[in-house]
Amino acid sequence: MRFLILFLTAAIGLIPAPVKYTPEKDRTSFKKAVAQLEPWQQQEAYRLTIRGKRVKIEALTPEGRFRAQKSLEQLQMLGELPQGTIFDYPRFRHRGLMIDESRSFKGLAFLKKQVDAMALLKLNVLHLHLDDSAGWRIESEAYPDLTGKTAFRIGRTYHEWEAGRYRFTTADDPTGYGGYYTREELKELVAYAAQRYITVIPEIEMPGHSMEVGYAYPQVLCEHPNGRLHTGAWDLCPGSEATYRLLEAVLEEVMDIFPSPFIHIGGDEATMKTWSQCVHCARRMEEEGYTDVKELQGYLVRRIERFVAAHGRRIIGWDEILETGVPEQAVVQSWRGIAGGIQASAAGHEVIMSPNSHCYYNYYQDLIRKEPKAVGELVSLRFTYGYEPLAPGMDPALLRGVQANLWTELIPTPEHAEYMLYPRLFALAETAWTPAAQKEYKGFRKRARALLDLFRSLGYNTFDMDTESDLARSGLQRFPPEGTPIPLDE
Repeated sequence: MRFLILFLTAAIGLIPAPVKYTPEKDRTSFKKAVAQLEPWQQQEAYRLTIRGKRVKIEALTPEGRFRAQKSLEQLQMLGELPQGTIFDYPRFRHRGLMIDESRSFKGLAFLKKQVDAMALLKLNVLHLHLDDSAGWRIESEAYPDLTGKTAFRIGRTYHEWEAGRYRFTTADDPTGYGGYYTREELKELVAYAAQRYITVIPEIEMPGHSMEVGYAYPQVLCEHPNGRLHTGAWDLCPGSEATYRLLEAVLEEVMDIFPSPFIHIGGDEATMKTWSQCVHCARRMEEEGYTDVKELQGYLVRRIERFVAAHGRRIIGWDEILETGVPEQAVVQSWRGIAGGIQASAAGHEVIMSPNSHCYYNYYQDLIRKEPKAVGELVSLRFTYGYEPLAPGMDPALLRGVQANLWTELIPTPEHAEYMLYPRLFALAETAWTPAAQKEYKGFRKRARALLDLFRSLGYNTFDMDTESDLARSGLQRFPPEGTPIPLDE
């Protein structure tokens, strides 16, 4: 039976592959067919029946109808309209893509274009990394110098900026690189995405990755006992009330723009180097009874979580937030492999899986010598397609879903970003939507190759599957020594 299902679903070109396709008309009532699904699955479930030139869509909600229409649109653009019935619903409720706008600013038109691609692929979460040391990208009325002083820098790529000693500049500098989103632009993006049933989740990074905040507003920096500030620090000061005044004011503005039930607060890679030399941190530790400066990160995360919760929202944080105590209602995003997701699930937290081993699309997708400069190991199309988000021992009920992340230290242009996303985002979409037992790479590759041609015709700049090396096609993760035989089982 599994072979028959695989054969039939592979016979049509959809990505992600639907749950079920049959050449005949399904006479079961649609309500009965979806009765055993989870409520969030019912929300997106649909049945598409094609008989001759007649098309019938069945769904319980407008969202389900939209998913059906996107399946029909994709099939029509691929030049096929298979006769029969498609019955379909998602595997995971969170099917996401993160785009880093701090290291490389790409603009509203680019983001709308990716939202269109996401809708076609049935992805439903766009996570925007809106600030980092390399630039603040969201307008703030309460703290205007965040963009006024740090939205533009000297250095087109992050590493050029780093090599130039982290110099910021202003919008009127012709040698500057950067930009930011106005409140109106972001509200326009949110509305555009909502029309396509995509939620935009904003990320405001804290307490690490925050050099630009300290540059614009030094009062959030740690302070030596002699009164000197730790200028150029990577981290915010978790002991100073000035830090919380800024973060809370910014988050209020963010929550006014983004109706998302979730706010991402980062929480990763804080160095904590200045905290042990800071009068504000020392006072905070004494007040709270802390003996280790690491506990200050937990204090900040819990305090911000209470603030966000008071506004009816929940926080998401990278897996480091597990290390210093985090509220049960916080969602943990596992990026340092899968261990954080397993640990979070065991502790009763909802989890989003986006391990760098499989879901970081700023990593190489083919041989170093033939690809633009990238980072990390080999995350080829085949390798990322082979990822299974539900790790052994993880509670399925706590696994919200899976997400691809595109960090842009080395990706300065929209064209380069699309090259890194497609077709690997096709693989993520199928992993996020299609039942795991129905995934099969050979059929997927054939469908991906056809969809890639369609994306190119729509104006997307993509990786060339026709020139993919045997190494990438093999699904190996690591680059072996030169001359090593590459096993191919296709």
